[in-house]
Formats: sequence, C-alpha cells, structure tokens
Amino acid sequence: MSGWAGLAWLLLAAAAGAREAPPLQPPEQHPNNASPAESADFGQVYVGTVSRDAERLYAFNYTRKPDQVDAVRVNVRSDSEDLQYPVLFVVRQQKGVLSWQVPLIFRGLYQRSYNYQEVSRTLCPSEPTPESGPSDQTIYVDVASMAPYQVHYALEVTRLKSFELGTNSAFRFKASPSEPQYFLYKFPPEVDSVIVKVASMAVYPCSVVSIQDIVCPVYDLDHNVEFNGVYQSMTKQAAITVQKKDFLGEQFFVVFVIKPEDYACGGSVPASIQGKTNHTWNLQRMKTLEVTVVPSIKESVYVHAILFSFLSFFSFYLGSLVVAFVHYLRSRRKSSSGGASPEDGSGTATSSQPITVSTAEGSSYGAIDESSSSGGQPLSSLGHKTTCGSDTDSSVEEESDFDTMPEIESDKNVIRTKVFLYLSDLSRKDRRIVSKKYKIYFWNIITIAVFYALPVVQLVITYQTVVNVTGNQDICYYNFLCAHPLGVLSAFNNILSNVGHVLLGFLFLLIVLRRDILHRRCLENKDIYTMEYGIPKHFGLFYAMGIALMMEGVLSACYHVCPNYSNFQFDTSFMYMIAGLCMLKLYQTRHPDINASAYSAYASFAVVICLAVLGVVFGKNSVWFWVLFSIVHVVASLGLSTQIYYMGRFKIDLGIFRRAFMVLYTDCIQQCSRPMYMDRMVLLIVGNLVNWSFAIFGLVYRPKDFASYLLGIFICNLLLYLAFYVIMKLRSSERLLPIPLFCIVATAVVWAAALYFFFQNLSSWEETPAESREINRPCILLGFFDDHDVWHFLSAAALFFSFLVLLTLDDDLDSVRRDRIPVF
Repeated sequence: MSGWAGLAWLLLAAAAGAREAPPLQPPEQHPNNASPAESADFGQVYVGTVSRDAERLYAFNYTRKPDQVDAVRVNVRSDSEDLQYPVLFVVRQQKGVLSWQVPLIFRGLYQRSYNYQEVSRTLCPSEPTPESGPSDQTIYVDVASMAPYQVHYALEVTRLKSFELGTNSAFRFKASPSEPQYFLYKFPPEVDSVIVKVASMAVYPCSVVSIQDIVCPVYDLDHNVEFNGVYQSMTKQAAITVQKKDFLGEQFFVVFVIKPEDYACGGSVPASIQGKTNHTWNLQRMKTLEVTVVPSIKESVYVHAILFSFLSFFSFYLGSLVVAFVHYLRSRRKSSSGGASPEDGSGTATSSQPITVSTAEGSSYGAIDESSSSGGQPLSSLGHKTTCGSDTDSSVEEESDFDTMPEIESDKNVIRTKVFLYLSDLSRKDRRIVSKKYKIYFWNIITIAVFYALPVVQLVITYQTVVNVTGNQDICYYNFLCAHPLGVLSAFNNILSNVGHVLLGFLFLLIVLRRDILHRRCLENKDIYTMEYGIPKHFGLFYAMGIALMMEGVLSACYHVCPNYSNFQFDTSFMYMIAGLCMLKLYQTRHPDINASAYSAYASFAVVICLAVLGVVFGKNSVWFWVLFSIVHVVASLGLSTQIYYMGRFKIDLGIFRRAFMVLYTDCIQQCSRPMYMDRMVLLIVGNLVNWSFAIFGLVYRPKDFASYLLGIFICNLLLYLAFYVIMKLRSSERLLPIPLFCIVATAVVWAAALYFFFQNLSSWEETPAESREINRPCILLGFFDDHDVWHFLSAAALFFSFLVLLTLDDDLDSVRRDRIPVF
C-alpha cells in the first residue's frame, strides 16, 4: 500500500507545479534592436542611416495573380567606402533569401579589387501557382551595418514590367558589374528550339551571357555566373542555341553579367588602375545590350540538309558511271575496228630502234635499245634476264625492293646525267618491284590513319562532353549564329559538310581500282602498249591519295566537333600529306625509278607535322622559332633542289659543301657556262625564289596561324610544279585530252570559288572566344550551312578534280613509245 500512496503523492505534486508555472513570454524588445517592419511602397526611394545601434526593416506588400510571374528589382546605394563596415542588405521572400553588401567587391586578375557603391539586383520571381484567386505576398528588406557611426543609404524597390522576353522582339537595356540583369523566356507551343542573340555597339566592357533553368537562386554575379547553365563571354555579339527538350518547364532565364575587367575578352587592365589598392569603379563599366530570341530551324531543315549533302556528291558517282560507260563503248568500238596504231610510227616491234620485249614480269621494263647514247651497247642488256611467271610477290623481290641493278651503279650516273632524258631511261627497274614499292604508300597511310584517328576521336568526344557538362561555350570556337545541334553535337552542320571528302575519296579509290584492274588484265594478255608504251602505271600513290582525302574528311569533322587552338592540327595534318603525295605522284610520273620511298616520304611528313605543332605552340611571339624555321626552310629547299637537278646522283654528306662550291666555281665563275639542264634550272630557280619569299615573309610578319602558313607553302609549291609540268608537256608537243582538260578547268573554277569562301572568316581561335564571336555570321545555304561549310563542299570537289587531273593528265601518251616521252 505504501508504494501506491507514494505514486499518488508524486502525481499530485506534478499537477500543482504545472498550475504554478508562468506562461512562455517572448523575449524583451531592447531599444537597440531593429524597429518593427516599416510598410513601404514600390517605386519610392527610401533614404536613411544605419549603424551597430540601429537597423531598418522595410516590408513591401503586393498581390500576385494566378499564372502571373512577378519580378521585383532592388536598387541600393551608399556613400560609404569603408570596407571594414559595409552596409548589409538582406532581402527575404516566401521561398528565398538574397543578401549582399555595399561597397560590393569584385575580384579581377591578380586579385585586384573593384568596389561598387551602387548595386541593383533582380529577385528570383516566385513560381506561378494554379490558385483560383489572387494571393498576398510580402518582401522584407533588412538594412544593417556594424559601423560605430551612422552610414547613409538609399533604397528603391520596383516591380519590373518588361521581365518576359518575346519571340522575334528586340529588347534593349543596360547592365554593369554591380547591376546584372536577367529575363524570362517561355517557349511557344510550336517552337522547339530558339537562338538567343545578344548584340552591343560597344566592344567593352566584357560581358557574360548565361542561360539558366528556372531555379532559385539565380547566379547573376561575376564570381558565380559560371556555376549553372550554359554561358558565353561577349564583346559585341553572342548567340546561344537553346532547345525546349533541355528544360522541363519549357522556360529559362537569360542572365547578363558585366565583368569587372576585360582581360577575358582580350582587353587589358586600364592604366589608371594598375595598382593593387582598392578603387571605386561605378559608372565607367555600364554597357547597353540588346537581346532578341528567334526561333531556330525545324527538323525538316535537318532532313533537307542531309539529303542535299549526300545527293550532291552521289551525282559525282553518276557522272563517273556515265564516263565509264562511254569509255567502255569506245573501247569496244576500237577493238572491233582493229585497235589504234601507235603514234609517230615508232610503236611497232620492227621499228628502227626495237624495244626489247619480254614478259609482263620482265626486268627490262620499258628499256630501249639506244646504241647511240650508250656507246653501242643496248641499255636493256644491262638489266636482269627475262623471267616468266605470274605477277606475284617473292622473297627475292623483297630483298631487292628498292634497286634492281646495284652492280651497275656507274651506269645510273651515265643515264641520269644525260642532257636529254627519256622515260625509257628512268623506267628500267622490274615492274613488280617498283609497283610493290609504291603499294607501301597505300598500306602505310592506312596504318597511320588508324593510329592517328583513334586518339583524335577519343579526344574530341571528351571535349564535347566537357562542353555539355560544364556549359562553358568558350571552349569551342563555333560560328554560333549558324551552329545547329544534333544529339550531343553542338554544331552538326560543320560535321555533316565534311561528308564530301569521304564520299569523293571513296569514289576516287573506285576509279583507280577500275584502272588498276584494266591494267592488270592488259598485262595478263601481254598487251605491248601496256608494257612498252605510255607512262608506266603504278597505282600505289593514287590509292594513298584516296585514303588521304577520306581521312581529311574524317579528321576535319573531328576538329569541328570542338574547334579550338589545341586541336587545329587535326584539320591540317592530312592536308600536308595530300599536298606532298600529289607532288610525289607528279614527280613519279616521269621518274618512276628514282622517286622517294614511302618510308622517307612519311618520315618527312612527320617532321612537317612536328614543325606545325611547334609553330602553333611557339610561333606567335617567338622570334627564335621563326629564325630557326626560316633557316631550315631555305636549307631544305636548296637540298631538295640539288637532288632534283642531279636526278638523285648528288650525294648529301659531309662533302656536299666542297662539291657545291666546286660546281659553282667551275660553272658560274670560271666559264659561266649555260646550265646543263636548263628546264630544270628554271623550275628550281623560280621554286627557290618562292620558298625564300615565304621564309622572309614569315620572319618579318610572323603570322599567328602558322598551320595555314605552312599549308600555303605546300600548296604554292604544288601549283608551281603542276604549272611547270603542264607547260613542259605542251612545249614537248604533247596534248591534253578532253577529260583532263575538263578536269583542269573544273579544278581551277572550283578552287577559286572554294578559296573565296575559305577567306570568309567566321571564327578565329587566334583570338579570345568573345572576339571570335564578333565575326560570326548567319547561315547562307538552306538556312543550315555557313560559308565554311560551303568551303568544305567545294574543297572536296576541288581536291577530287585535282586528283583526276593527275590520274588522266598523260592519257594521251598511252600509244607513244617510252623512248619518245621526254623527262622533265
């Protein structure tokens, strides 16, 4: 019983204590705390003072209507420059808090500080609710400071009437670093993609345009604008393509931030603020901007552009089929009429200078019995004995891959240093071995392409991923006024326009394959015209050129996934190889036995690409690089000229300087004799003058785009050699057939048109991203392709026609004996 009595006594005591406990009271109001909220009106300026002993609280009331977005802007200023005791502004809304201080401090390069005493911020608008009626909202603005003295301030809160942007409607406004702006845009139901275009008459101050989702807080200051969404730096213009599918609410904010310094846009820090002390920098950074949101292209435009790209180049396939069919009909008619007779009456085996005919595999490939030029001994007798068998490889051929007559080295000197050389003098090696030598070009370039392209593809995919994840559109130098995204790609049109290189490169491979098959068939039939007449047919370099054209399209597309300073060499590497292979092919046409091997040629291309990379990295301001490159350029030109002039018989070793001096002394000083090889001398003098001019130009002006400068050297040398070849061909009473003549004219016309569009600069990674966007321009073809895309289309066609020129240029010599075809 005692236990129950004790429990009852405890319960009674607890009840009595509860009745005696005083009720909870709010804390006492101290006179130094903030006064109750002062009711305030929108659009009115409130001036006052605050200190550590007094702060002010304002309440702004308004009524929000259903399905309406209300935007409010708060403008404050203070005359205080004391960074130790700034004025603090805290704005409270229903779902958010925004605060800042005055002076507002921005950090620049090398931690320079810029203080702003006037600040204007837009509050994050509350989301519209589907309520049936209006609702009351209140915004509290708290002004405080820890200063031991009175600090003056001014406050104004306004409701924005022009907060939502319209479609195809330009809106102009002003902004500064401490007065950023942002606006709302809603996608219309029929629009799936828009382009936000921003323009300004002034280059500076540098600004940033950002597209952000409808999320609070809005990042609208220089130090945090890059935290969310997609953004670009800007001087005079910017453009961002926005797709509806990326925003669940089908609306977004367009944010405009002015940077405290112009360094990011290519500007410099003004001389008046070079020190490290703090500076007031208010009205001088104000910028007027104009924003326009326009609908982007529809899906049907993508379909039309893709069809146009493929059908345009498939027309080349159709044209090639027509030409091949006409050629087939002509060959059938010619074979039924007894075939064509060789020219000059010199093509028969019973002529006054008989050709030593063997089998298709004979080592006396194209050798002519020239007793008058070889001391009465037929040159063909100096080769190997005639062999018979199928056209297959053997271990013997591999061991003698590059030279079939090492035991008659002195005879090479006799032949190759004659004043008048004919093709028979330089086509004496076994056809199988020479063909195998040139096939190495084809297999090597495939290996190079695979090993080069795979890491390139991986790298540009990484670049595109970084752009998509970070939203930093300053990484890639697109033409943003004509950059149409597809999937994860930001500029699909720049990639699609490279399809011509791939399609036309493959078509060229098919054309070469057809010629190769016909040539092999003629060899199997022991056709005398194939074995002993015309230019010796070696197709390895042509196959390599076709692969190079296809790879140029692939790598150019990879470069345009994210074009910038660090991957420009992807776009130019195979251009160097194409130019080099064309020069090698042109030289090999009349010098089949002494052309460069694939290994030395590709090693030279590797050196060129290394120079291109060094030039991109060090060529902007380094005088030492340009001096070194100019010396290498001039020395290489002289060395190559010597090799060409003496047909490879001038040895390059430690004694080259003594021999060169002796040649100059005996030929130019002692007797001033006429050059032994006048035509070659004229070509090489002109070529060296052109190359020396390039070297001097580079040394004096030091162009920023070193890769294009180097490519210009290759192209000029190729055009010079091609012009010399055509002139010498016409001078030797040879003629141009209709097909090569048409290809030459088409090449000139298409190249002229292509270069016009090439020089229409639409972006430049030599400048800052903001400066590059100043030269962006809208699309010009189908509303989808820009000038650079047209350059891609035309350059692919021009390269294809150029290759056809080299393939068909000497078709008129197919019925001319090789001892009648001059070498030049």
